[in-house]
Amino acid sequence: MSALATTDELFFGRPDAALDRAGAERIVERALQGTDDGELFLEYRESEFLSLEEGVIRSASFDTTQGFGLRAVLGDEAGYAHSDEISEHALLRAAGTVEQVRRGRSGVAAERPRATNARLYGDANPLREAEFAQRAALLSEIDAYARARDGRVVQVMASLAAEWQAVQILRADRDRVADIRPLVRLNVSVVVEKDGRRESGSYGTGGRFEFSRVLNETSWKHAVDEALRQALVNLDSVPAPAGEMEVVLGNGWPGILLHEAVGHGLEGDFNRKGTSAFAGLVGQRVASPGVTVVDDGTLPDRRGSLTVDDEGTPASRTVMIEDGILTGFIQDRMNARLMNVAPTGNGRRQSYAHMPMPRMTNTVMLNGAHSPEEMIRSVKKGLYAVNFGGGSVDITSGKFVFAASEAYLIEDGRVTAPVRGATLIGNGPDAMTKVSMIGNDMALDPGIGTCGKNGQGVPVGVGQPTLKMTGLTVGGTGR
Repeated sequence: MSALATTDELFFGRPDAALDRAGAERIVERALQGTDDGELFLEYRESEFLSLEEGVIRSASFDTTQGFGLRAVLGDEAGYAHSDEISEHALLRAAGTVEQVRRGRSGVAAERPRATNARLYGDANPLREAEFAQRAALLSEIDAYARARDGRVVQVMASLAAEWQAVQILRADRDRVADIRPLVRLNVSVVVEKDGRRESGSYGTGGRFEFSRVLNETSWKHAVDEALRQALVNLDSVPAPAGEMEVVLGNGWPGILLHEAVGHGLEGDFNRKGTSAFAGLVGQRVASPGVTVVDDGTLPDRRGSLTVDDEGTPASRTVMIEDGILTGFIQDRMNARLMNVAPTGNGRRQSYAHMPMPRMTNTVMLNGAHSPEEMIRSVKKGLYAVNFGGGSVDITSGKFVFAASEAYLIEDGRVTAPVRGATLIGNGPDAMTKVSMIGNDMALDPGIGTCGKNGQGVPVGVGQPTLKMTGLTVGGTGR
């Protein structure tokens, strides 16, 4: 069954449906008459979360939510109303609200999003794939396996999350676009203890695919092994040095620094309003030669990918920085129109209760020519940061702080002792000019990213090759 047929059945075709398609089309057409843009966003979502701690299931939840959001856009203003009741009565009330954005004015209707036949992921519901008892049993098996692997394991935490989201976007010209989006994720954390000292490690994996991809033995054992490896490394760590030094960033998940320190500053709304550190710099050098950064929502099965965004625009591969030169931004429909550029398929929202805005999908730095070993050999004294935990960035200034969850000293061209407590401190635009070597080993993260912006969270992906950066400030407690 096509995504349109599936969503028609969900929103209009059930025996208890309080809204028919023809009625929805009439109301939306009338509500958006005379506006520049807008849409009715219909959403149905099933989600489940299971977590285990101390060998027992600590929490288990299953939720079904549905609702709509109606938006009318005129100039740089938007009227928005939403409801968890999908009915003609509720939609009429919403229409009366969003119509107020016109206030006697009139706009020119924007062109509809281009059509696409692409499908970047399957439409099977992962929650229907396996029984609840099977998923709960797997968490217990993960706990037993981790404890059997090493006698120093004192605590195991594991969780499984999955959702199935169905959306339909209806425009004033009665153009309709639909998407079915599966999403799964497995997380494992392990705490080890030796001589009274405790350290932890974690690993996660997931994407837009069936549960079987994370439920299979090879996948979940790899997750446990990686979490345990990181915890044991940290058990032998020494305090991180502090000061300005050369830093080698590992490939894959360390791209989260790229996402936070640079990616947010390349979103269209911040640049239209002039609040980004990159505002007004298109065509200028903002990074070292060789640095090419893309946002690619078209990667099959990836956590951040979208067949179409939440405005109905097909996802795309957008080059934002090419060979160090700023070439453009990622855009939703409203900011693209106001900046006189094309939308890039990055209009995203957390749910029907939120308006869309420019958001990243999978943000990646492309390969260079150097091997990781070559970069390590070139460092006299520095830090090798392999994995990151939390971090934050100020969009206006570009300043960031990131905590490394796994890092090592580099001494005389060799990786030596693991360190704890290392933080990277810097300024995003400035940091991109300090990239001195780019690896040939680009990798994507394992499928765990969630991005927050203006109170909304959406799944994202990151990726990069190994990078060498000069003159970064490292915060630590050692010497």
